Amino acid sequence: MPASPSSAAQAARERIARRLRDLRAEAGITGGELARRAGWTHPKTSRLENARTPPTPADIRAWCAACGADTQADDLIAASRGAEELYTEWRRRVRAGLRTLQDSYRPLFEQTRLFRIYSGTMVPGLLQTEGYARALLSSNAQFLGAPDDSEQAAAARVDRSRIIHRPGRRFSLLMEEAVLTHQLGTTDAMAAQLGHLLTAGAVPSVSLGIIPAATRSRGHWPMETFHMYDQDLVSVELLSARVTVTEPSEIALYDAAFARLQRLAVYGAEARSLVVKAISALS
Repeated sequence: MPASPSSAAQAARERIARRLRDLRAEAGITGGELARRAGWTHPKTSRLENARTPPTPADIRAWCAACGADTQADDLIAASRGAEELYTEWRRRVRAGLRTLQDSYRPLFEQTRLFRIYSGTMVPGLLQTEGYARALLSSNAQFLGAPDDSEQAAAARVDRSRIIHRPGRRFSLLMEEAVLTHQLGTTDAMAAQLGHLLTAGAVPSVSLGIIPAATRSRGHWPMETFHMYDQDLVSVELLSARVTVTEPSEIALYDAAFARLQRLAVYGAEARSLVVKAISALS
């Protein structure tokens, strides 16, 4: 895994800068000459080449023109926009309310056929009950200073999660055992959530794995929550942002990590026994 998931955004910016630098080298011109042709200062060339300043579309077009590589401008602009979209601040996303944020994921859910989710801190959203989701989303709204529409947002999340009952999709969900004992909401709400795991885990399209706290020599540490949508996209949840990973080599790292975590998990009767133990501990 990368040292920090937020590094994916910076790594993407650095790839764009490297491509710009390569274009200049292939054109056989110095940074100073490129600056002269593009009509800006030499320090700006250096900032763009070293990923200290993200290039604008106009910067990229001017750079490509200076290097005689106009045909590459559109691809570079698209890649640069993708790099800047990798890192999305939660506070900006939730200004319109958490309900809007929940609904924004529907198109992605509709087109995905294989969902893989790992969570070390909370029940995955696809398996959350309304009471559990409401407690979680209300806490998030307060922390982020966002409008608290957690009741509507929780209802939207649960409605969106009905996709697990639609044919043609598979859901592989992993969580740490600690998720079962981290109470969100009232005791009754937590008991209902744990009870829901027992029934949801029996849905034919759902594979629910729980990594026991007592696992020894696990070889892979608990990590940030991440969602994998087919083989095309990974969404990593941080405190302040959601990082979207689309680079195939980075997706491959999450693919490998998920496979290793799967081997640590227990399923079926063993998983249910851990849930039942957590329910008993509530009383």
